[in-house]
Amino acid sequence: MREFFRYDTDENRRSLLVRARKVALAALQQYDLEWERIQFIQLSDTITYKIETSTATSYLLRIHSDRLSKEEIHSELALLQTLNKSDDLTVPEGLANSNGSYVLEIDTEEGYKRPYVTMMQWVEGEHATGEMTDRCAYSMGVMMGRLHEVAASFIPPPEFIRPIWGTESFRLEMAKLGHYYTCFLSDEAWRLYQAAAEKIISELDVMHRSDNNYGLIHADLHTGNIVFNDEHPYPIDFGRCGYGYFLYDMAGALLELYPKHRWMFIQGYESIRKLETDYVRYLECFFVMFMIENYCHHASDPREASSLMDEQEYAQAYIREYLNDIPFLFDVIEPVQMD
Repeated sequence: MREFFRYDTDENRRSLLVRARKVALAALQQYDLEWERIQFIQLSDTITYKIETSTATSYLLRIHSDRLSKEEIHSELALLQTLNKSDDLTVPEGLANSNGSYVLEIDTEEGYKRPYVTMMQWVEGEHATGEMTDRCAYSMGVMMGRLHEVAASFIPPPEFIRPIWGTESFRLEMAKLGHYYTCFLSDEAWRLYQAAAEKIISELDVMHRSDNNYGLIHADLHTGNIVFNDEHPYPIDFGRCGYGYFLYDMAGALLELYPKHRWMFIQGYESIRKLETDYVRYLECFFVMFMIENYCHHASDPREASSLMDEQEYAQAYIREYLNDIPFLFDVIEPVQMD
């Protein structure tokens, strides 16, 4: 059986989206919804659609790749259900179909594996546009602090399974990048990446783990996965949620913020959860780790090569500072000269 998610070429991508729409329409028949419009959102680790109904309520339909098992998807929904019980958080929550099932397995074209489908409550809001404000950066930190606080109190059921983001997952990502780095890196730059990866792994191996610094995290909380409503941020897309260091989660959010707003974010976070006194050096380790993982994820897509190359003057500057033990998190870094 062929994998449902095949989009290594433009032709396969078009074919996948045709299959996906048929699956989405078939899945909709299993929900008690008076839906009026289905709108494609994006193709990534999942294929997503916004489902608008005859009421003011909308939903998010997700078609999942083979990356996660049915048990892992159920576990994500269990975590989201707990998070939503907090008065301080609003997150997407799963919707059961007419038979009470939260994860559906939908028939598709012959020869392809049947994909899993879930339906989620839509979280209203807009993505940030224009320059980030101090208030938004601070509020994002508060939101992540609350997220970690509530997740730390979650008691997983016996069958709970989610990915672990750490040394082994990073090794796998680096192995993948080893096949694709020539699309956007020179051999010299690749050696720089390898040196940074070795340092990151050595730091992870001796890092002290406790309930205060490690647990269930979102693991992908950049601004694309945050919507704002009246300047209040709400986290969405928990498809990568799993176990990891809280600082790793923070690093993913800080990557796209200016140094001043990184500081505002951390102040917001510490209004909810205090960080250890030496958190900066660990946070910088995770910052470089998360940055490299982003390139690992996108390097296999030829359409991303140009933007990946454009980012290297800053990416390699951060890596060089990290390798030279020069603090960089709250400083404006000068880009390196690219050939």
